[in-house]
Amino acid sequence: MEAALVAHDLVRVLGDRRVLDGVSLTAAPGHRIGLIGENGAGKSTLLRVLAGVDRPDRGSVERPADLGYLHQEMPFDPAATVAEVVDDGLAGAREDLAELDRLGALLAEDEGLFDAYSARLELAELHDAWDADRRAKIVLDGLGLAGVEHSRRLGELSGGQRGRLALAALLVRRPSAVLLDEPTNHLDDDAAGFLEEQVRGLPGAVVVASHDRAFLDAVCTDIVDLDPAVDGPVRFGGNYTGYLAQKRADRARWERRHAEEQEEIAALRDSLGVTTHRVAPDRGPRDHEKMGYGHRAGRVQNSISRRVRNAARRLAELEHAQVPAPPPPLRFRPDALAGPAPDEVLVSLRDVRVPGRLTVERLDVPDTARLLVTGENGAGKSTLLHVLAGRIEVPGVRRLPDLRVGLLIQDTEFDSPDRTARRTYAAAGAGAVPLESLGLLGKRDVDKPVGELSAGQRRRLALAILVANPPQLLLLDEPTNHLSPTLCDELEDALGPGPGAIVVAAHDRRLRARWRGGELRVHNGRAEPV
Repeated sequence: MEAALVAHDLVRVLGDRRVLDGVSLTAAPGHRIGLIGENGAGKSTLLRVLAGVDRPDRGSVERPADLGYLHQEMPFDPAATVAEVVDDGLAGAREDLAELDRLGALLAEDEGLFDAYSARLELAELHDAWDADRRAKIVLDGLGLAGVEHSRRLGELSGGQRGRLALAALLVRRPSAVLLDEPTNHLDDDAAGFLEEQVRGLPGAVVVASHDRAFLDAVCTDIVDLDPAVDGPVRFGGNYTGYLAQKRADRARWERRHAEEQEEIAALRDSLGVTTHRVAPDRGPRDHEKMGYGHRAGRVQNSISRRVRNAARRLAELEHAQVPAPPPPLRFRPDALAGPAPDEVLVSLRDVRVPGRLTVERLDVPDTARLLVTGENGAGKSTLLHVLAGRIEVPGVRRLPDLRVGLLIQDTEFDSPDRTARRTYAAAGAGAVPLESLGLLGKRDVDKPVGELSAGQRRRLALAILVANPPQLLLLDEPTNHLSPTLCDELEDALGPGPGAIVVAAHDRRLRARWRGGELRVHNGRAEPV
């Protein structure tokens, strides 16, 4: 009953851009494939085509009839209730059981129904139909929805609750193939861990697009990288950690292959220039050579001409099908965060209170601080960063005079939406470091008006401005949102060295696991050191 999900040579063009260019993919039952790549690489587009929501311009997809697709918008009316969504997830299991009862009652009279009964039994076992109602309660609890009344309408729920409910309905249904687009959005640590267990227990194929590196590490049996590669999208066997090691080795081979081809092309061009020059202005024979000159000259001429033809043929082949240079990887490489005199406190907080949002009894941020702020959504992490930045003025805050502070907020907007990214970057005083050299925006985006950039691209531009013109105190609110997994790793590596203070508020589980500085936890509006 379980079937593979197979895509053949998919091409999808959106506007003037080929988002998918000859992508093929096989997801067999038991395999859980993670799709990674930069924003715009085609992850969500590929999922939509696999699901049948979007049609490819070329290529084909073979999909199981029982396929589940989790995307960003719930396929339910806002007037629908939580109970109706859960019932929809249970409908398949209940149908299996009802059909088994019907066929079982008819088997005594008609043995020809045995094959139909066996097929339905296999489907019921795949869906674990007998345990579906109990599983629904476990899934709702595990995703943090136990306290949500089943009579509530979807329009009354928060965006996070609606996303978790859609995920719960899909897990309860247990389809034979599952497509997930950023499934850990809106999940806390416990819910994300629960989801990992559930996904590992699904019987069929899973294809997931995710920026959550911890999730990719815990769940995936394979990784497909949609970023540019010499032979197109590449599939790696193993989880995200294994992919990183393989990716470094593959890129080194690509760079070496490109360099060797370029050296051969240069040598052939040089050889052809020299050889052609030697063939053309041939000198005449000397007196003592005249007897054998014609014979020897002909042989030499033929030999040289043959070498020229061979070299020219090889050069034409290389120039036609040469390996392109690997695109420069996105980089986050600030030269150094500026810092005042060593061991100086930049900001100190004493008995600070933001009514209803945050309480901090004591906090000192020295010039070399590396501080991670953790806590559940809404606990007050962003409020703390705004207090440190001086955007929320409250008593009890002492700041170094003329302190230069940079704050990366979650929802970035710019004053002049018609100004291009390049001009916005230069106007912020960051022009000394070329925008393209930071790799936070692609070449095709640097000359777009910032109003046309996506939310993630605007955050990257804001981050680029902070990197190129580093402050004394750098405050980053969920900096890995909207970044590819690879760039997240590079960002984390860049947060370690150099002077200057860095305070990061993050829910990113991998970033927190790798953090080597201090930690401050915010719980119910109260900030305390860990």
